[in-house]
Amino acid sequence: MLQLWLPYPVVGSMAETMGNTDQNKKITLATGFNRPLFQRDQTQRFKLVVGLALLGLTFVVSLTVAVMIGPVSVPPLTVWQIILANLPWIGGAVTADWSTPHGHIVWDIRLPRVLLAGLVGAGLATVGVAIQALVRNSLADPYILGVSSGASVGATAVIVAGAFSLLGQYALALAAFGGALLSVMLVFVIAQIGGRISIVRLLLAGIAISMVLSSLTSFIVMTAPREEAIRSALFWMMGSLAGARWEYLTIPVLVIAAGLFYLLIQFRTLNALLMGDEAATTLGVDVHRFRKILIMVTALITGVLVAVSGAIGFVGLMIPHMVRLVVGADHRLVLPFSALAGAIFLIWADVFARMILAPEELPIGIVTALCGGPFFIWLLRSRQYSFGGSEQG
Repeated sequence: MLQLWLPYPVVGSMAETMGNTDQNKKITLATGFNRPLFQRDQTQRFKLVVGLALLGLTFVVSLTVAVMIGPVSVPPLTVWQIILANLPWIGGAVTADWSTPHGHIVWDIRLPRVLLAGLVGAGLATVGVAIQALVRNSLADPYILGVSSGASVGATAVIVAGAFSLLGQYALALAAFGGALLSVMLVFVIAQIGGRISIVRLLLAGIAISMVLSSLTSFIVMTAPREEAIRSALFWMMGSLAGARWEYLTIPVLVIAAGLFYLLIQFRTLNALLMGDEAATTLGVDVHRFRKILIMVTALITGVLVAVSGAIGFVGLMIPHMVRLVVGADHRLVLPFSALAGAIFLIWADVFARMILAPEELPIGIVTALCGGPFFIWLLRSRQYSFGGSEQG
């Protein structure tokens, strides 16, 4: 019984549902197939606008505070003066009354890092929503297809062995992205049977490829001749935003925006997937074709994110659950709220990673794991939450 995932409860066996006109209407209403993307009653529309506005305001405040905080503190007014001064068309209207070091710290060091944290958080949360709908599993996360393991092989090859040195400063990101895509391609091929993808095979193939690639990564690290290279590789594998630059933001922005837009216009299909393949097919969804497209979209987004930030765990696993507890299960709400919540969460996680052991820096993956573990313990103990069923504790 899918009471958590769907805006309206759906009851009865699939055989009864397919043969019952009233029940078919319930399925159509539940998945939203009869409504445009943002057609809602006035109360729901008001809640949607207010919720997004509050999250948007929280994001702006979080960005400002994250840029302010550091070994050299910068006043909030100065932060926004520097940001506005560097924007086209309006920059000339801002009077430059800040020091050159402040301008360099805000614009060249902190702001790219904070924006990258927001992008990575939004992307991972969005992919987490899509992957959990794809496999109908509450424990699915963006790395379930072996993306992080493949990226780790490419990254460690660059850090430890100096591979792809001809690519210069882009060697690490491109090698990580190439390893991520290669792992996804292997999982994709293994999971197909007669041109169709089996969810069970997809999960098992992802686990198998992840184990093989993880062992290869461990071998590369263990045979490294320099201790510094080992430390750098391990730091990257636990997630880091220390190397953020403006030129690293363009591709993630484009990929995440395109992916989120596609998923939003497919919210009905995502809702239908959660009811099972038979129900989705009854509603006219080409399940196997959409599943392939969804795998490619999520793999592309995850590959790009891992390439610029390393493997940051728990964001794509935890944020979608937190959002569903607040806004329900309809993907037209879950997707945008998850993106904003993920961005805010990772910005603050990065602040803690920078400041808790200052001047040393903690891998951001440790911070997200410390937050995600207790959250899931609470979630498991909660009797008010169930994923895809009416389970009672």
